[in-house]
Amino acid sequence: MIISYYNLIQKIMTTLSVPISPKLEEVVGMLIKKGYGVNRADVVRKALKLLAEEEAVSSVLKSEQEVKDGKILRGDLKKIAKKI
Repeated sequence: MIISYYNLIQKIMTTLSVPISPKLEEVVGMLIKKGYGVNRADVVRKALKLLAEEEAVSSVLKSEQEVKDGKILRGDLKKIAKKI
């Protein structure tokens, strides 16, 4: 049995209803006009994905800075856990 892509997507996605201000609604409309997404849901999905990617990059950069600042633990993890 062949399942269409559309049906597959419908089965794995959920709906989230979020109130937004009129200004944010204008921003979403502008992004659609600029081709960022084909509809409001597409724009919001892409924005959330971008935010998650930015958070991941930020976390890595923060970790790298902590290493540079010497804020890391070295040694046997079991011994370190006992100390903490």
